[in-house]
Amino acid sequence: MIQDIQILLTYFLVVVTLLPLWRYEAWWVRGLDFPRLQFMVVALFIMLADAVTLDFSQYNTWFVESLALGCFCFHSGWILPYTKLFRKEVKTARRHKKRDQIRIMTANVLMPNRNYEGLLQLVSQHQPDVLVTLETNSWWQEKLQVLESDYRYTIKCPLENLYGMHVYSRLPLEDTAVQFLVEHDVPSMHALVVLRSGVRVRMHFLHPAPPSPTENLASSERDAELLVVAKSVSDEVVPIIITGDLNDVAWSSTTRLFRKISGLLDPRIGRGMFNTFHARYWFARWPLDHLFHSEHFTLASIQRLPYFGSDHFPMLVELVYDVPHGADQEGLEADEEDLEWAEQKMDEHDVEEADVHEPGK
Repeated sequence: MIQDIQILLTYFLVVVTLLPLWRYEAWWVRGLDFPRLQFMVVALFIMLADAVTLDFSQYNTWFVESLALGCFCFHSGWILPYTKLFRKEVKTARRHKKRDQIRIMTANVLMPNRNYEGLLQLVSQHQPDVLVTLETNSWWQEKLQVLESDYRYTIKCPLENLYGMHVYSRLPLEDTAVQFLVEHDVPSMHALVVLRSGVRVRMHFLHPAPPSPTENLASSERDAELLVVAKSVSDEVVPIIITGDLNDVAWSSTTRLFRKISGLLDPRIGRGMFNTFHARYWFARWPLDHLFHSEHFTLASIQRLPYFGSDHFPMLVELVYDVPHGADQEGLEADEEDLEWAEQKMDEHDVEEADVHEPGK
């Protein structure tokens, strides 16, 4: 009986491993991109259990064990870049002049969460230059108003649908815009952030809706928003940062396509996963809150901050503007198939790069 369960688990693992390779956008397929770490652990458990309980004198045993090993290797290949075993994609900063630094904190607050004091305490402790809050409605806007004595520059879009967004900045914000690029009730924010050195950084703050049975039944809306912003920055030579809760895991095919199209770098590569969701369940976590940047920056620090009542942990990333040191940093490159796939996803929602506000232009 136990052996039969092991074999069934193995075949189930094969199915959930192969399904995401299908470019079908339904939520129940794309959702399988998320728990690759958990699938990897399950594959390892099955391999160990098979080694103890199955008879290796039988051909079927070797076949089942090979399937589990193949699943383990496949998921490991996606996870490995987000461990310290992999080469860092972003260099560690060599100097820390405050005039060239930008410290960014992103926090999905979970709109019904009422522990605003916990968030304010984290802001006070870590002193970010830019604070990005997600799922913030009018209640949260009122509670966070105390920040505005220090964070004089703001962009506000309070909403009651879990997609409100606010930006609070110590650094000057210029040419700001709130847009609804793909869905009429899901905003994105765009601005120039002026560093203390006077350098202007183009920033985009995103929070597209996820594919799920309670949100969008397919991933097409999310994918289109991510890729149209990626396309809008792909030919730029100015400093760029894109951050937010992208409702996609770092190792999905869509996020990988986003990185290819945008040409931006991921500071987590070679450093860690920094799983931010779900904050309450240690066994079901994955990286949903992201920050990508151009080669103009190197990394001073990156950390996941403590729990404050939300279903997300906040993230804190400090970058250093250092063009000479970062000049030879390279991310992923797009080929013709990638470009066609991205265009197809954008065409599904009739959105193009010209629709994206380009601060400074």
